[in-house]
Amino acid sequence: MSSIRTAVIAGGGIAGPVTAMALQKAGIDATVYEARPADALDRGVFLTLASNGIDALRVLDADRGVLAAGFPTPAITLRSGTGKRLGETAIGVTLEDGTTSHTLRRADLFRALRDEAVARGIRIEHGRRVASAVSEADGVRVAFADGSEARGDVLIGADGVWSTVRRLVDPGAPSPDYQGLIGTGGYARGVSVDAEPGRFEMIFGKRAFFGMVVAPDGEVWWFANVPQAAEPSRGELAAEGGEAWRSRLLELFADDAGPATSVIAATPELEPMSPLHAVPRLPVWQSGRTVVVGDAAHAPSPTSGQGASLSIEDAVVLATCLRDALTVSEALARFEAIRRPRVERIVKWAARMNSNKAAGPVGRVIRDAVLPLMLKAPGAAKAQRSMFEHRVEWDARPVAA
Repeated sequence: MSSIRTAVIAGGGIAGPVTAMALQKAGIDATVYEARPADALDRGVFLTLASNGIDALRVLDADRGVLAAGFPTPAITLRSGTGKRLGETAIGVTLEDGTTSHTLRRADLFRALRDEAVARGIRIEHGRRVASAVSEADGVRVAFADGSEARGDVLIGADGVWSTVRRLVDPGAPSPDYQGLIGTGGYARGVSVDAEPGRFEMIFGKRAFFGMVVAPDGEVWWFANVPQAAEPSRGELAAEGGEAWRSRLLELFADDAGPATSVIAATPELEPMSPLHAVPRLPVWQSGRTVVVGDAAHAPSPTSGQGASLSIEDAVVLATCLRDALTVSEALARFEAIRRPRVERIVKWAARMNSNKAAGPVGRVIRDAVLPLMLKAPGAAKAQRSMFEHRVEWDARPVAA
């Protein structure tokens, strides 16, 4: 029987509360410490929780609130900036009860997971930023920026792309990779678009990338990615202001077929423009009694549609490893061995897809000619199945791939 009984979790976004629920199911008491105030998590546009992420949540019986907050989005239609249909691709499989991938506002996902964790008696403390940690023979001692401390058998860094815990695991860890894109989005009503509700439309525009989906109530949810070679400095994008960005986006999409300009014009308020980052390959995931999970360990480009789902899978797998191992070091080593191959394949695939969004004039011609063939290739369907059909088992002892 494992001697691991307590855990300190840094990060109260997606991975943190789910990890706490998974650990609770494994008989391990966890407290979640989040650096930001509770209302600071209610930001961001929307995301898709893929069918594999929903399936992993169901291991914890924690999917109902999440599904109620979103709507099914099983597939994407891809188009060029001229309106040419390049093909379609699935963003999930259909689970046994008919459930498929769901899209929901990021804030609603945070709230659903947080509320579910709190309802189960899990403590989530805000305003507690991790400053340092020391692994000792009988546990790990975590110091916070406010001078307080916490102790546990293990420290789990679920603190996102800009993780502090990642630097505690490996002071030489690489910084997140800027993806050469900046992004915004929003919600528009009263605008007519030629799109089937619940089906994403992705348009490779001449100067920027536009994606949208029509919600069941007719509201259009959209995002835009704009190529920018140089990584913006802190505050640079916010300084331009929402209306200035609206004007710039309208200009960028002016020559493209499709509804981008009408949707953007009908949006009351644009989300703040922000740079896109990824954590492609982290050499070290764990050290001593400390480990990173989710985006802290392996943030894929948002293009993957898998960031949240991989974080949830991590949570369940880590809990089973800690449940079944005699020592923390054994559990963390097994967790990394199991998860690293899968997540790194997905991160690499997302990076390749991301490059298509920033293609130049010649690259656009090649992309528009090759992409339809790639989407129809047998290997593409196989790769998608391996991504979406992946299942995390609770009762079986986890083993490395």
